[in-house]
Amino acid sequence: MAIQLLLNGLAVGSVYALIATGFALIFSILKFSNFSHGALMTLSAFVGYFVSAGTGWSLIPVLIVSMLVGGLIGLFGEFVAFRRITKRNSATFYYFVSSITLGTFYESIVTIIVGAGYFVYPMFFSKPAIWVGNLVIQTSSVVMLVISAVVLVILVFVLQKTKMGRALRAVSYDRDTAYLMGIDVFKTISIAFFISGALGALAGVFLGIYNYTLTAQLGNLVVKGFIASVIGGLGSISGAVFGAVLLGLLETILIFFIGSGYAPVATFLIMILFLFIRPQGIAGKSVQEKA
Repeated sequence: MAIQLLLNGLAVGSVYALIATGFALIFSILKFSNFSHGALMTLSAFVGYFVSAGTGWSLIPVLIVSMLVGGLIGLFGEFVAFRRITKRNSATFYYFVSSITLGTFYESIVTIIVGAGYFVYPMFFSKPAIWVGNLVIQTSSVVMLVISAVVLVILVFVLQKTKMGRALRAVSYDRDTAYLMGIDVFKTISIAFFISGALGALAGVFLGIYNYTLTAQLGNLVVKGFIASVIGGLGSISGAVFGAVLLGLLETILIFFIGSGYAPVATFLIMILFLFIRPQGIAGKSVQEKA
């Protein structure tokens, strides 16, 4: 039973890590929390649903299409809602208003297209579960964990070992200095939004698979990724991953012992207590949104 709880917790945590990493990536560069991320996740998840339902494609092609669409939506949002604010070096308040407005716009598109009903996400696996002795392992949990881990490892490699990654880290550290050093700042910011959107799309599809249903309210789960990002330390990619895994494990254990009704309350109380003890998060950096 302990192994099963651990595996389920890691699987859920890996999806939260995708969301939290998308949050952390944008925060590290522009120093604001992109609250349109949840609506982007929902919109991309529905793209994956309709692609799968309409073509009968397997999981990997659906994930690729969803991530590409999510990345393009991220680019659209950056150009329409945030580019002018960045050029004018405006206060964070304007980013906040734009992100809320953009999220509402995305949610309205989803609601107009699909309404308020429930959609059953396609079953991509011939065997929904694997039996190992008395242990029941959900196939979706294993696939989510493996693919999320691979994507996050690739992201870390890109950030640490490539020219694009160095540019992202330079802009994150000091945007003005990066510009003076010849880095195309706005191109780098666009790349960050594309990556963040692709990660959000991947998380959205996985949440649809894991929960078996998809609704226009899926984006509400983005709060889990935001919490994980705060716990890990805003702006820290590694901290976001650690915080997400911790949140996923804690949530799974609490659901098992006290039930799904009380688990969210207990989770939030524990996390608030954690932030009182270590407000800078796991990464150990006191990061604030710019004034």
